[in-house]
Amino acid sequence: MEPNLKEDIQTIKRIQANLESCILGKTDEIKLLLTAMLAGGHVLLEDVPGTGKTVLIKSLAKSIRGQFRRIQCNPDLLPTDITGVSIYHPKDEVFIFRPGPIITNILLADEINRATTKTQSALLEAMEERHITVDGEAHELPNPFLLLATQNPIDFEGTYILPEAQLDRFMMKFSLGYPDEATETKMIHSQSVVHPIELLQPVADVEEISTIQQRVKQVHLDDAVASYLVAITRQTREHPSIFLGASPRATLALVQASKAYALLQERDYVIPDDIKFLAPYVLGHRILLHAEARMDGTSVQSVLQSVFQQVRVPIRLEK
Repeated sequence: MEPNLKEDIQTIKRIQANLESCILGKTDEIKLLLTAMLAGGHVLLEDVPGTGKTVLIKSLAKSIRGQFRRIQCNPDLLPTDITGVSIYHPKDEVFIFRPGPIITNILLADEINRATTKTQSALLEAMEERHITVDGEAHELPNPFLLLATQNPIDFEGTYILPEAQLDRFMMKFSLGYPDEATETKMIHSQSVVHPIELLQPVADVEEISTIQQRVKQVHLDDAVASYLVAITRQTREHPSIFLGASPRATLALVQASKAYALLQERDYVIPDDIKFLAPYVLGHRILLHAEARMDGTSVQSVLQSVFQQVRVPIRLEK
């Protein structure tokens, strides 16, 4: 293993240890969050209030010395409250751009599905192209830029369903869920004096994260494994229970996520197990089932499991 690769892996481990000290018992979810960050993707966390979503995101920002901004979404939030606005300066007779909270490294859009569809759409350009346009002028976002949005389940009062176009721009969607009894008891003791996030120290910086993101792109993806990945996404478009399958953007997202997860597993090559682990989180929120399938109690996860069974796993696993 290359010396630089070893250093990158140690950096990732330090960040992971930081997060695990604040969010107990959620190792897989922390790995998913780190995978998305290293792959340059955005994350949607759907869960009931009080499960630690905001703490997890703030812990990540603090761990990498990144700029952190938070938007509390509600029906009164305007697009300019996110992107910023140009204000006329009468003395100089010019318009001055006042940047909004989106000009940051890590943006937390809390309860994103409480904002109106128009306001949610203000995030689309930033998520895909890493810049915003205000009054016809483009403004680049810092590198890295990571949008972490939280949402309550859609049957909660006062929530809106996110448009498919916006869901497709989130690399992953997952939930934290409630801790088990032992973890919840341990959590009580860990926060009896001070919250662990107050003691958290940075263990990396944004420049290191940008460097690791470039290394992720160099992780090897064997042709046979790439064909396996494409076969999975294509099968979602042909499955009889699926009305809307995974898009080509989803295929590319799964590629980048698999490479980042491989690096997280201390490998410089992707194996099929990386793809099978990540596919439910990368593809699940992009898939719409037929009404008949939903009425029969079919779930997206069960359909994905049937897709995995139909696609042959390649024999070649390493480069």
